[in-house]
Amino acid sequence: MRREWEDAHKVTEELVEGPPSRRANATLTPCPNGNHLWCIGGEFFSDDGKAYFYNDVFRYSPEKDEWRKFVSPTCPGPRSAHAVVASPAGGGKLFLFGGEFSSLYQNSFHHYRDFWCFDISTHTWDRIDTKIRPSSRSGHRMAMWKHYVVLFGGFYDPGLRTNYLNDLWLFDTQEYKWRQIELKDAERKPSSDYRPRSGFSFLSTPDGILLHGGYCKEYVKGSRPVGVMLDDTWFLRCVNSIYYMTNGKPPAEALTLKWERRKKSSTAFAPSLRSGCTMALWSAKNIGILFGGVTDEDTSEETLESTFHNDLLGYQIAGNGKWVSMMLKRPKKKGGAAKKKKPAPAPVRPATPEEDEYYSGSDDGDETHKRAMPRAPSPSLTEPAVMDDEVDPDDPDLTKPLPRYNAMLAVLRNTLYIYGGIFERGSREYTLDDFHSLQLDKLDRYVCLKHSGVVISEGDEESSSDEDEDDDDDDEDDGDLDDIESVHTLVGLSGHKAPVEEEANAEIEVKESEVQGDKVGVIHFGSLGLLTGTVQDALRVQAAAFMGVAKDATRSAEDVLSTPLPGETLAMFYARSREYWAGKAHESSDNRGKMLRRDGFALAEERYAAYKPILEEVERILAEAGLDEEEMRKGAAAGPAGTSGQSRNRR
Repeated sequence: MRREWEDAHKVTEELVEGPPSRRANATLTPCPNGNHLWCIGGEFFSDDGKAYFYNDVFRYSPEKDEWRKFVSPTCPGPRSAHAVVASPAGGGKLFLFGGEFSSLYQNSFHHYRDFWCFDISTHTWDRIDTKIRPSSRSGHRMAMWKHYVVLFGGFYDPGLRTNYLNDLWLFDTQEYKWRQIELKDAERKPSSDYRPRSGFSFLSTPDGILLHGGYCKEYVKGSRPVGVMLDDTWFLRCVNSIYYMTNGKPPAEALTLKWERRKKSSTAFAPSLRSGCTMALWSAKNIGILFGGVTDEDTSEETLESTFHNDLLGYQIAGNGKWVSMMLKRPKKKGGAAKKKKPAPAPVRPATPEEDEYYSGSDDGDETHKRAMPRAPSPSLTEPAVMDDEVDPDDPDLTKPLPRYNAMLAVLRNTLYIYGGIFERGSREYTLDDFHSLQLDKLDRYVCLKHSGVVISEGDEESSSDEDEDDDDDDEDDGDLDDIESVHTLVGLSGHKAPVEEEANAEIEVKESEVQGDKVGVIHFGSLGLLTGTVQDALRVQAAAFMGVAKDATRSAEDVLSTPLPGETLAMFYARSREYWAGKAHESSDNRGKMLRRDGFALAEERYAAYKPILEEVERILAEAGLDEEEMRKGAAAGPAGTSGQSRNRR
């Protein structure tokens, strides 16, 4: 039994060259009891519209400038936009919750609600299963306060609309129990005062947890959803008190949590309104370090103007909080007082040949920082650089990383590390893979530990996002099949599994249900090819295809009304489509009133029965991702509003 257990939990360790492969929405976590960084998971979307999700674990050692990869048979499935927090207890542990996963062609999209613990000393994973736990989500944040894991916010998208969350949860690492914190209605809390959110900053301090910013979508009936960038700041004050029992039992702890909103001064320096900015805690100074982000101007349904940032700011957490600009310090000139040169408006740092093709520099000179104007605009890669004959080669601004959002940020002792992030030009998205460090106690210059191999062409309007999958029906068919592979294998243990090649010639026929001579919804499967011919596999093919079609926002109103949804009962389906079925019955019958409604219900019941096996399989897929029955029904009750279209592009 011991040998079997050891074989099942054997961990392999490998020295790898450079940082992990290009990826976004991974986690970069400082080691709680050593000078290391831990990078877990992430996602990558290729130029041909394919999605790759990872579950590998990397460790970076700054002293040796080396990366090591750890592979364990018992590890979480591939995911991105999850949350990881570190605890020094028991030799050091990393706790991971939630995240998201999609199929190769993004026909299906899942949220996790599983909870894992990574033992740093043995490099092994253990899954923590509890009856009570947070719901499925991604884009949430966690912080470690004493022996409690504190989780807040996030979003989940069951395929109809993106639902943002603002619930607060605690996990006691001593009792191994989750509990939701229900604040009283009279207490000030981030529900009515501000919106639910994802992608915010959540930093632990000795007195509590700091929350800043985030992103959500605003849904107004009759209007398209609009993205909202948040810049408010809150402090979750945590008070741990001891109370004594009178019946001879040992003393117990009582944890009190209270939200406090940090006021914004109208004259104080603050970062410009943005989302996708990352904050890491510089614990030595009790300062939150913020880098980058993106400012979107959502002017119309077709136009989204974005400005990307690469500035560095600090937030002094103590007291009422205060933003400070962390300007790089210029080196002192030797040889006495030399004539001061006017700083270049847009310096361009020396770059590699690859970077040279797309780097446009920065236009924030020292004077901008010295004035410390409120909401000072930050440089954008899209703004043209202005060359100056008097550019100082020793100017530290030349070492700044490229503008980006959702960069992975971590502080070890007094050193800030920045890895990757996302940049967009036109409709195309680029995942960066450069790696930088900065001594925060010196602020002299950034050190590029690994240059980016990404080339961003000027004026490139190609799209590598999920719009590409709609251009080719063959791609969609292949995606349905690859979706089955991804669901069954969860991409494998060592990270990314190579996509399945279109090599099998087997055909699976899916018969259409005939109701009044119509096809079932808008689904016409035909010949799908590849995979096995088992009933279960064929059903999963249909379910995967159904999920892809259900997320198509271009479907007609008739198709939407005539198609039941996952989690939707017959009564719910008929209630929202009653008029449609009455009209269909009227086309073939002279009945009126109650008899017409009866005929309409019979048609709806027949359509629902035809879809029921597919719906049950879809619900099984969603349950595998951690979505429970209640959440599926909530999604169905929200109605077929169409997918947000921004699940993976959320800020």
